[in-house]
Amino acid sequence: MDKDRIAGAAKDFAGKVEGAAGSFAGDAKTEASGRAREAAGTVQNLYGQAKDATRDVGEAAASMAKDAYDNSGDTFRDGKKAVAKTVQDNPLGSLLIAGGIGFALALMLTRQPRRPPPRWRYYS
Repeated sequence: MDKDRIAGAAKDFAGKVEGAAGSFAGDAKTEASGRAREAAGTVQNLYGQAKDATRDVGEAAASMAKDAYDNSGDTFRDGKKAVAKTVQDNPLGSLLIAGGIGFALALMLTRQPRRPPPRWRYYS
């Protein structure tokens, strides 16, 4: 629990008490001051809740990233085994797929031939 939440709850409670005392005594200034303190406490409490939520989300993301990092070796090994089994079961299809990927990469990586710059002829 964040210290802003605790301080906000305390201000909220104090504002309610002050507002009720001002209302009971018939003092509008004290009542207004109590309502303002109550509003400030509510805002501070909400700020503390937002900080807590942000911290919780950050911790959850870090935990998920750590779990993914810890399990990445297993995932890689499982994928490697699956690809090896597929290649063993269907070597011709695997060869055609690898050739197609190589051809597509070659098309993407080749440059267009350079054209000579246009020659401007000035006629006088």
